[in-house]
Amino acid sequence: MVNYTVTVSTTNLAAASTLNNVFIKLVGTDGESESTWLVSLKGALTFMRGAVSSFTVCCPVSIGKLVLIEIQKAYFPLFLEDFWFPAKVEVKSPEGDTYNFPIYRWITDSDVHRFREATALTVFEDNHHLGRYSREQELQQREKDYRWDVYVEGIPHCIKAEDPLSLPCEVRFSFTKTTEFLYTASTGLAELQLKGLSNSKENWSDIDAIDGVFCCKRTDISEYVQKHWKEDAFFGYQFLNGVNPILIRQCSTLPDIFPVSDDMVSLSGQCSLAEEMKKGNIFLCDYKRLEGLKPNTINGKKQYLMAPLVLLHRTPDDELMPVAIQLKQTPADDNPIFFPTDSEYDWLIAKIFVRSADFNEHQLNTHLLRTHLLAEVFAVSLLRNVPMVHPLYKLLVPHTRYTLQINYLARNLLISESGVFSKFASSGGEGMKTLLKRSLSSLTYSSLCIPDDIAERGMEAVPNFYYRDDGLKLWDIIHRFVKGVLSFYYKNDAEVQKDSELQKWILDIFEHGFLSQAGTGIPQSFTTLAELVKFVTMVIFTGSGQHSAVNTGQFDYGGWMPNTPISLQQPPPTTKGTTSEATMLQTFPDVNTTAQGMSVMWLLSRQSSDMVPLGQYPEEHFSEKIPCKLIKDFQGELEVLSAAIKARNKNLEVPYTYMDPTVVENSVAI
Repeated sequence: MVNYTVTVSTTNLAAASTLNNVFIKLVGTDGESESTWLVSLKGALTFMRGAVSSFTVCCPVSIGKLVLIEIQKAYFPLFLEDFWFPAKVEVKSPEGDTYNFPIYRWITDSDVHRFREATALTVFEDNHHLGRYSREQELQQREKDYRWDVYVEGIPHCIKAEDPLSLPCEVRFSFTKTTEFLYTASTGLAELQLKGLSNSKENWSDIDAIDGVFCCKRTDISEYVQKHWKEDAFFGYQFLNGVNPILIRQCSTLPDIFPVSDDMVSLSGQCSLAEEMKKGNIFLCDYKRLEGLKPNTINGKKQYLMAPLVLLHRTPDDELMPVAIQLKQTPADDNPIFFPTDSEYDWLIAKIFVRSADFNEHQLNTHLLRTHLLAEVFAVSLLRNVPMVHPLYKLLVPHTRYTLQINYLARNLLISESGVFSKFASSGGEGMKTLLKRSLSSLTYSSLCIPDDIAERGMEAVPNFYYRDDGLKLWDIIHRFVKGVLSFYYKNDAEVQKDSELQKWILDIFEHGFLSQAGTGIPQSFTTLAELVKFVTMVIFTGSGQHSAVNTGQFDYGGWMPNTPISLQQPPPTTKGTTSEATMLQTFPDVNTTAQGMSVMWLLSRQSSDMVPLGQYPEEHFSEKIPCKLIKDFQGELEVLSAAIKARNKNLEVPYTYMDPTVVENSVAI
């Protein structure tokens, strides 16, 4: 007889324990053990949360190199079947070898579950017949568990789910995440109801009254915004370092539809527009995707959503100052171009319409589509097409955490017919669907890759562009890490080409995420290792750094409603000299609309206590020395970047923290 020492670790999560019987079978290249009941002197504590318990499995002879284990949880007749979350199983063989089997998933039934040894294997390397069989069986089950669904025609597909409990257990929120999410949402709504704000359909009577919406929910930046929101320099700053830093681009030629001439604008330094454009000092923000959208009706009132063009100038003091705003795309007598030299409220109302347009463009395109919906596509395709033993699964699964459930909740609570966004945003309803479709049809692969995007927009040399500075460094760190890991498993381009599971992953993304639109530039297959590395870098960056950049600051910049109105309920002025403070207050959203919008932005800006920062991998999926070392190197580089960002921010009036790796989450989880 030979003995195998089996050590089972249960995850230290709430409700991860089991009182059921647990059986294990070891499967090796030369045979297999009997299914063995794992009994310990610990009794009921054997598989409690955080427990590590060891057992002996006996075999008549050595079963060779271990390929997989089979685990079965069977309940006592007198006990209900419960849920169990084992972390990993370690097996020491009589030959002195140690085998690790990562699990990290809920076992909720009495079925037999197979888990592979931790050494990553691509499909073309997996030569053992039992390994290949378990691989095929796993993917067959995953195709049933992770099915595609069409939420709205013309936008990325999503996972098919009737409710959060119909999602596979492994992708649901933890108990901690669930309770904190519900608590944050309920306390925000309760505060609004206690103040009588959630049902008030009145206009704001004065600007100071808005301050009372969330008197207990403030951030340093939201207070700064309240003091400085009217200032041109801060208006321009937000295009660089607010929550929508991807729209602004260098302007070398004015669009024909934006007829601004030298005699209209006053540029610092007394230069002409043509001279400043030649120097690279003129910038344009064009909200053309909003043109012609059918605006929402809120509280029985028609809302207004413009498609502005904004011209900005980099001054000799390195500030980005707005110099001209046109609120509609087509030039006309009733579509004046506004300038800083206009009356205070003419100019201010023009900026307010721009900020409202930016809110809607940001929420639906920059935030929802380009991070949430794409991250879901990347995750569903991974979970459908790539088995646990594959190196790509091990690399990417930490970056899928909570994404499927948070997106289900977003569809149900925010953008459904009864959702907050649909009811209270000016682009809710029909306009929302149209904007999402337009955004996907105009999306390009290069715009998802921050080095390409910055270059294409001509934004390489703009000063004080912290999103760019931090984002490029973060991209490079992720790219080096991904290149190191994938180069360890793929020795040449031919190996990439013959990995059928990898190719199926990217094809599913192309078909279900980008709806087979070749014009996006999204690859349909991988022919080189370099292509694979770049795409995987983009996937990780999108779900971590980019999502943080466009999500975390929502309450910072939207907590003071006048800076980021969710909707506007008066049309913009068609002639100058007709706007006043009273006009502005009538234009702002009603009290309940303001309150609902601010409540959602507060909720979406809150991280849960069980967040996992970028580069931290509490689940040990890799076992080989080189990938494990690369993970440590990755973490070290992220620490250096975090320290540099913190040091820089000490000298900034408005710190830029959203790309600091300590606050960037591994995945789209909120």
